[in-house]
Amino acid sequence: MKLHTTTDAVLVLEDGTVFQGKSLGKIGTTGGEVCFNTGMTGYQEIFTDPSYYGQIVITTVSHVGNYGVQPEEVESGNIQIKGLVCKEFSHHFSRKTAEGSLQEYFEKAGIVGICEIDTRELVRHVRDKGAMNAIISSDNADVEDLKRLLKEVPSMDGLELSSKVTTLEQYDLPVENRRFKVAVLDLGVKRNILNNLTSRGCECRVFPYGTTFEEMEAWGPDGYFISNGPGDPAVTNEAVRSVEQILAVERPMFGICMGHQILAQANGIPTYKMHNGHRGLNHPVKNLITGKSEITSQNHGFAVDADAVRNHPNVEITHINLNDNTVEGIRIKNKPAFSVQYHPESSPGPHDSEYLFDLFVEMLEKEKNS
Repeated sequence: MKLHTTTDAVLVLEDGTVFQGKSLGKIGTTGGEVCFNTGMTGYQEIFTDPSYYGQIVITTVSHVGNYGVQPEEVESGNIQIKGLVCKEFSHHFSRKTAEGSLQEYFEKAGIVGICEIDTRELVRHVRDKGAMNAIISSDNADVEDLKRLLKEVPSMDGLELSSKVTTLEQYDLPVENRRFKVAVLDLGVKRNILNNLTSRGCECRVFPYGTTFEEMEAWGPDGYFISNGPGDPAVTNEAVRSVEQILAVERPMFGICMGHQILAQANGIPTYKMHNGHRGLNHPVKNLITGKSEITSQNHGFAVDADAVRNHPNVEITHINLNDNTVEGIRIKNKPAFSVQYHPESSPGPHDSEYLFDLFVEMLEKEKNS
């Protein structure tokens, strides 16, 4: 393992706040919306989650990189974050099964980051002030110049990003003893989501963002899955149109995260940008149908308008966040369609919510036998 020498680095927030630290990853400059994740593990899954595209992630756990990286823990083909902010960054790893260090992983992917700053102070600042853009640099110490460059970083509000992370071409995931065919609309799908579908006998065909309903329907799917993804759901218009048409033919449908927000919009329910969003693997959610609570893995900065759901005659809230009462799940009363705001594939995170994939399979079974 080669020795790594750190250099000085600087983090500049949109409101002018400056943090000085040390470099990690590639030497360079990067910008994006800054957000924090409260999970204590699973950093490789976080960094490769397409829902983080365009964002700089602050980790609230003290040590990052200490167990290295390995191929089994990626959620997509690339690192998706724009940058990393952490307290202690480990250039050495102790896990015997790891295939390399996080430093080498970042260097290869061209990811810029900063460490050795007071992340507790930073998280408190972002929590109070709200989501904002930021810039990290380890090759430019001119704060005023960085502030100028920061103005060029686009706002997440109104930004369509699913087209940046979706598959370029459709592909198939065949299974032995196929029970169902599920069309997956890829807005930024994670690999473990697909694993949860195929392990339940669902042969999947994954379609790129922008694929028309007619193209997906021509494959003859038994149901549809609408995935997670980055950016502002309010401008993900192609997906909304497809979901409207899926609802019209009453195919079973399950959406998560961005897919949840798209399902809401397809029913005329708006979304809004949150003050901070929910990111981590320890968010408590209550299932209003069963009365049970679950600890969930989450990554979203937008939410569904709760009042609009309550006022809708054909949509009901099925799950709520126990921290702030935001909408975490909905179902359509007169259609075989439901969604949740969080990530039930649990990668990373607890497995409390994997039952939702079983509910989807039950829905597929019911529709096929009706």
